[in-house]
Amino acid sequence: MTASVGPHRSIAQASPREKFLAELLDALWQRYRERVEYVATYERVIRDAGGTFVNDHIAFRTFALQHPAAGIFSLSRIFEALGYRAAGNYHFEDKQLSAIHYQHPGGEFPKLFISELRTWELPIEAQEIIHRIGHSHRPQIESDILTRLARLADGGGDFALLGRVIDCFHQLPWAVPSKADVLELNKYSQYAAWVAVHGYNVNHFTSLVNSHGVARLNQLEGTIAALQEAGVPMKSEIEGEPGSKLRQTATEAVKIPVAVRDENEKATTMPWSYAYFELAERNEIVDPETGKRGRFEGFLGPQATNLFEMTRVK
Repeated sequence: MTASVGPHRSIAQASPREKFLAELLDALWQRYRERVEYVATYERVIRDAGGTFVNDHIAFRTFALQHPAAGIFSLSRIFEALGYRAAGNYHFEDKQLSAIHYQHPGGEFPKLFISELRTWELPIEAQEIIHRIGHSHRPQIESDILTRLARLADGGGDFALLGRVIDCFHQLPWAVPSKADVLELNKYSQYAAWVAVHGYNVNHFTSLVNSHGVARLNQLEGTIAALQEAGVPMKSEIEGEPGSKLRQTATEAVKIPVAVRDENEKATTMPWSYAYFELAERNEIVDPETGKRGRFEGFLGPQATNLFEMTRVK
């Protein structure tokens, strides 16, 4: 693995649309990898062991807003135009969050986990801050761009739109918030403060440890031990019991400088929690309808609840 080649380029691509998707995901990976220092260590550990990295899923966060309208659909429509389809719904009542996970029919492409904050359930003081930030939300991606993405398989697309689509994730979708608003918002919801400063940037990528292809690294405990030995700080607990259908853990989240406005409305930065690198172990279950055994590909609400907390600014 090198800094210039992402983990999605090697996925079998059956059409121009899938080629575009692989390039988009690798572009998102590249920025994330540059920011999360633990990823390079993980890559080295796996490479030195003769293993393989398979990306299980990518997570994104959003605000659910009415005026202007925003939320899960702000990102999901891009991916739906590229072939993804909704596969599961999740609700986190104590965190005021809803989420949908998406899967691609290609099978090898990573799952997506897109969540949104039900802003209307927060205290009025927090709602006012979010509305102040969200008021300047850029227009949603144009219908003609979604059409061009959907028609890439017909040869009607233009790969020059890759940069336009990448910008939807990498550029903050609203005006830079004030430092005071971010700090105040964090008192009510660490998720809300995170979205305010990071927008639609990737929240995390995830290694499927079952696919490492190395016996001692094919379960979470082995991979955790190898990463800790290499100096990577890890979450103290594993979510999920040994042998259960889904087990997850993660590195600690890194902090990066984020753009804010000071009390004089001048542009400045401050350090803020950004992202972690997640590890997932997926095991087989018996489908109650067909009786067939197969790997569990969904998500479990209680596990995700605890992983959301990894970006809390302490």
